[in-house]
Amino acid sequence: MSGVLVTGGTGKTGKTLVRELREAGVRARAASRNPAAADPDAIRFDWSDPATFGPALDGMDRVFLLPPVESVDPLPLVEPFLRQARRAGVRRLVMLGSAIVLPNAPSAVEMAARVRARPGGVVLRASGFMQNFLRPHPLAEHIHRHGVIRTAAGDGEVGWVDARDIAASAAALLADPGADARSDYLVTGPHGMSYPQAARIITARTGRQVRVERMTEQEQAAAYRASGMPAEFAAALAAVERGIKEGREDQVSTAVLELTGRPPRAFADFVSEHADEWTR
Repeated sequence: MSGVLVTGGTGKTGKTLVRELREAGVRARAASRNPAAADPDAIRFDWSDPATFGPALDGMDRVFLLPPVESVDPLPLVEPFLRQARRAGVRRLVMLGSAIVLPNAPSAVEMAARVRARPGGVVLRASGFMQNFLRPHPLAEHIHRHGVIRTAAGDGEVGWVDARDIAASAAALLADPGADARSDYLVTGPHGMSYPQAARIITARTGRQVRVERMTEQEQAAAYRASGMPAEFAAALAAVERGIKEGREDQVSTAVLELTGRPPRAFADFVSEHADEWTR
């Protein structure tokens, strides 16, 4: 047997990736903490429970790796899985990393380096997700309730990317484990965009008035904590906005076009597609 193990198989990227692979005739096993009972090829997978690693990997020769979310120190959880995947004979491992590196999170950098160094290892360094503007993300919740984007990022720009374009890029790498590939891809949308620009696009495309409320990094961290994020992760995420403000995350690439043969979706088109998210 062979196929693709998709960790985070019910998430924003994983769910789309599973569908794309199956539509292409590739067996895809959706792994998550709460697997869908109606999916015969879904399986329980929990980073905090190494006993779930072996059954998830059984018979799979490719892996889509979504590291633990909301963690500034993911390597101790992921390292045993990487060893087990090697022993299981996994030929291609595609990890969803981030173009935006959290402060004080050196193990995330080391984890990506280990994936790149292994045969068949590929890291997709994705920019900010356009789906962050959709509920239940805290950013989207505040837009929906108050018509306000609260940010400490000023006018700094990010190469926002649709999670569906990330999934399509991963599918191109995982459908054929023998295909040539680099070990690292920066995955972004077609252009950089600031939060004030996003507010203007949402307003223009939906008729819902959205404005930007500028705040300090400390206020942003408090808002993230209030939304339920762990304190350490909330502080790190707020510090990322300082980097955005300083221009460190203003990066754009052609990786989606290279891997899929089509350009990435623009934010204006994304907003039009999800217009009822902000108007209902």
